Amino acid sequence: MSRIGRKPIPLPEGVRVAIAGSRIQVTGPLGELARNLHPEMIIEREDSQLLVRRPSDRRQHRSLHGLTRTLVFNMVDGVHKGFTRSLDIVGVGYRAELRGTRLQLALGYSHPIVVVPPQGIKFEVPDPTRIVISGIDKELVGEMAAKVRSYRPPEPYKGKGVRYQGEQVRRKAGKTAV
Repeated sequence: MSRIGRKPIPLPEGVRVAIAGSRIQVTGPLGELARNLHPEMIIEREDSQLLVRRPSDRRQHRSLHGLTRTLVFNMVDGVHKGFTRSLDIVGVGYRAELRGTRLQLALGYSHPIVVVPPQGIKFEVPDPTRIVISGIDKELVGEMAAKVRSYRPPEPYKGKGVRYQGEQVRRKAGKTAV
């Protein structure tokens, strides 16, 4: 049996869960998330925790078991604590600034790049070379971080570009004179 799927999901204080068929809605102090899960997965509430069960040991049900539990856990964790992703900007003249809720990036192009946050995402710029993306939906936070990084991914020769905080960039040696 799935080791991840077997684990119960604890419901923290202030988090409410509504299950209607295959749709689950989680409400907490930071907001509300809803998602349609696979209709064959069984989600039950016991006391102050949720359990995800599978109907059979078929291959598809085994693979959906851990996935469903992780998706529900991320929803509960998101409305309770929220998620953040930090990006570092490396390079001379590369910087970020906040204009209202929009993020403006100067990444060596002839024009600034303006990123409009989708609903539920918040940008913070503690200093010009660091961006913090936060929100309650883990998928959306990761997607926005990947989108911002894609505007200038780190290059292997000088290491310039936008990288995740703590990301190691494999460096290459440049040309050598003969």
